[in-house]
Amino acid sequence: QVQLVESGGGLVQAGDSLRLSCAVSRRTAPYLVVGWLRQAPGKEREFVAAIDWSSGTRTVADSVKDRFTISRDNIKNTVFLQMNNLKPEDTAIYYCAAKPRGGSTFDYAGQGTQVTVTS
Repeated sequence: QVQLVESGGGLVQAGDSLRLSCAVSRRTAPYLVVGWLRQAPGKEREFVAAIDWSSGTRTVADSVKDRFTISRDNIKNTVFLQMNNLKPEDTAIYYCAAKPRGGSTFDYAGQGTQVTVTS
């Protein structure tokens, strides 16, 4: 069973940094692509970034690629989203999500963590 547990959200000012963490169940991690989606108030959920656990291949949305970095720690079974130079438009609930390698949709998601950026 895929288990995803997020942490690290909070309230910050524009220009600040935050790092989100997602603990991934140990047994399933090698078979997954793990990433982050976000949903702002009144908007649809959107893709932010993902990493293939096995190969390390990363994909990052164009809108954040100059500011956000995704990485993983194989020992801690954790995926990180480092967010720098945050902007008010980054305010959203951030969900850790996962899909099987080769899958087209993120079938699994955590409970989400709130990120609020004030101007």
